[in-house]
Amino acid sequence: MIDLAAKVTRAAAEGARVKEAFFAANAERIVACARELERAFAAGGRLFTLGNGGGACEAQHAAVEFSHPIFEKRAAIPAFSLAADVAHVTALGNDRDFSQAFAGQLRVLGRRGDVVLALSTSGTSPSVLRALAAARELGILTVGLTGRDGGKMVTLSDHAFVVESFSVHRIQEVHLALVHVLWDLVHVIGGAEDVLT
Repeated sequence: MIDLAAKVTRAAAEGARVKEAFFAANAERIVACARELERAFAAGGRLFTLGNGGGACEAQHAAVEFSHPIFEKRAAIPAFSLAADVAHVTALGNDRDFSQAFAGQLRVLGRRGDVVLALSTSGTSPSVLRALAAARELGILTVGLTGRDGGKMVTLSDHAFVVESFSVHRIQEVHLALVHVLWDLVHVIGGAEDVLT
């Protein structure tokens, strides 16, 4: 008989261990990324987020966090989830090639000075990789959140953050925490009051 209560605490402990190890190893890199994001947003840059499946959900979450801040006196930052535009994604996927869906949107909407936040637990998603390549061509700052060994996302992202785990759930948990930390740091670096989040 499986001890389900023990399984719950084991999963929670593993999640905490992966998260703590990730942030301990990447704290300075996260600060550097947040500083660059703050400069981009202060200069009028917009945030475009993208991902597939669970990554699409996290991309939407990230766009809402930045465009609708939950704290008073924190500015809204223009942020858009490309994955949320179902009509555009399916049109490009149907008429051309799904792997070009996000890249196609970026080529129409993106401009130099914007930011792309891309999520892929494997780092090998063709639609995400093509979007990062298109962003690079357009002079857009790229932030890649991935897992496992990072895949090709590492070479296509100006700031690549790899969660060294093979568990999709643990990777996604850290990605969500990282989005929250980046959001907070961007505002604090920009002069907002530092409050416990």
